[in-house]
Amino acid sequence: MELTVEIPEGIKIELENFKVKVIGKKGTLEKDFYSPLFAKEISIKKSDSKVLISAESKRKKIRAMAGTIKSHILNMIQGVTEGYVVTLKMVYMHFPFTVKVSGKEVLVNNFLGEKTPRKTTVVGDCKVEIKGDEVVVTGINKEDVGQTAANLERTTWIKARDRRVFQDGIFWLK
Repeated sequence: MELTVEIPEGIKIELENFKVKVIGKKGTLEKDFYSPLFAKEISIKKSDSKVLISAESKRKKIRAMAGTIKSHILNMIQGVTEGYVVTLKMVYMHFPFTVKVSGKEVLVNNFLGEKTPRKTTVVGDCKVEIKGDEVVVTGINKEDVGQTAANLERTTWIKARDRRVFQDGIFWLK
């Protein structure tokens, strides 16, 4: 089985064993796909304007891993050309809370009237911006943007109260 990824104009891809480095106008992403479980059965090669991912095995797990590698490379290409944006909405019914960004840390103050602020971290090189009642997370790495947005949503998770009544929190919009 052989999968191909077309390299668009303006994108440079460097391969070294299982390390893939994608360079574009928004930045550089690097990922190591090496795993001793399938290193002998999957190969990644570059030819002209294509990246070839071939799986010699007929095992379903190996073929699935080759498809996963292809998807990751496509995500890296999209990240360095367009980037990723996740928008979250701040919702409160009882206590108005505020969100502040300071460096790599995000603070949620006065959530449900709590005195101590809830804290979470920004993963990787993501940028977090507060625009009114929306929180916008942007970056070139899809995994880092998604994890940062998930950290923000998880920070405002309510445990001790009835979720049907206390619907406060930070939630994904798109």
